[in-house]
Amino acid sequence: MNREELIGVLKLIIEPYTTNNESFGNLNEETDFINDLQINSANLVDIVLDIEEKFDIVIDNADMERMLNVRAAVEIIEFKLSEQ
Repeated sequence: MNREELIGVLKLIIEPYTTNNESFGNLNEETDFINDLQINSANLVDIVLDIEEKFDIVIDNADMERMLNVRAAVEIIEFKLSEQ
């Protein structure tokens, strides 16, 4: 799965949790989950759980703390998938 496809899957996971449709429509690697998409910390945990389930990976607490924007999420997912 290439980076563009990963972002597409990530976008599907994020969509139910965002309240800022304008930022969601312009989602790119620089998009911040909390500031741009207005996703609260509880929903961010739900997103991480959904990512783990979708990609069959485990995201530890250190990676979860880094996962604040789309770029970090994609990098973490790519790394975890490469370990399999």
